[in-house]
Amino acid sequence: MSGSAPGAAGRAISTVALAALGALVGCAAGSEAPGSPTMAKIRERGRLVCAVDGAVPGFSTVGPGGAFVGIDADFCRAVAAAVLGDARKVEFRPVTAGERFVALSSGEVDLLSISSTHTLSRDAPGGNALSFGPVFFYDGQGVMVPKASGLRSLRDLAGQPICVESGTNTELNLADRMRELGVAYQPLRFQSGEQAYPAYEQGRCAAITSDSSLLAAKRSGFKNPAAHGLLPELLSKEPSAKVTIQADPAWADAVRWISHTLIQAEESGLTRANVEARRATAETDTSQAELRRFLGIEGDFGRQLGLPADFTLQVVKAVGNYGELFERHLGPATPLGLERGLNRLWSRGGLHFAPPFR
Repeated sequence: MSGSAPGAAGRAISTVALAALGALVGCAAGSEAPGSPTMAKIRERGRLVCAVDGAVPGFSTVGPGGAFVGIDADFCRAVAAAVLGDARKVEFRPVTAGERFVALSSGEVDLLSISSTHTLSRDAPGGNALSFGPVFFYDGQGVMVPKASGLRSLRDLAGQPICVESGTNTELNLADRMRELGVAYQPLRFQSGEQAYPAYEQGRCAAITSDSSLLAAKRSGFKNPAAHGLLPELLSKEPSAKVTIQADPAWADAVRWISHTLIQAEESGLTRANVEARRATAETDTSQAELRRFLGIEGDFGRQLGLPADFTLQVVKAVGNYGELFERHLGPATPLGLERGLNRLWSRGGLHFAPPFR
């Protein structure tokens, strides 16, 4: 009867069901992150192997002391700090645009910290089967010409040779845009920027195309940077992100949240100079719930990613927040002189936005 008490068998079944449910809930609440073969390999060898371009000022170049410098190089250091607790444990591996995805898929490198536009074909399992992190740098493809050339628009490039790196979205975007305009041109293809930019500077082509930020970076190293300018048109939108292999989702998650850490640190006013003091205050002030979660004082969010509880602290101590990275390597006080534009925080008119750390 519907109102009668359950019998012994019913009570036994209920007890077993509740116990099983409790076990499942307990596992979900305190479970470890799924194992990452990439992180295991990094920890076993004691260093992160990180792919960079190596020849783009502001992003990654070899500095006067022999160390790699730039915003992409510092992202590698942020990952090493989070995974290994030491930002110095990075082996930088310079690769060209044509080599980068092969280097990653073959296991030669653990991470691409190099300008890589997030596209469907690269992301999909039927394409390159890559895993893209959050957009790290918002950009657009531009075209650079000598100011003295009189070239003022893409239409002016009719019949002209244009330097471009082969095997890149840059090459495809140029072809698409010129076809839309009905403009015939001569693509002068190169395997790498190290070949393309000297050819442009020597006058072998009338123009060169790449992401606008990369054009500005390369121009800063020319003999006469002021003699070159960018045409007003943008050929594309280029959301650049850090890349891992799709076959290791736990590693992709870790890299994704290290990237979010840089944005959230700026939102929270955490800098390389103040993060340890802010953490010390938050340890004794239980009202700072959001900051306590972010810095690993409360919760087990690091463990869920296969990272230490204080991985965010290690990242900010090592390289600072996203704003610090931008201003240090790309901002108005650097040779590149870039304004943040779309790369500002969402609260300041930009597009960068970190999901909640909870």
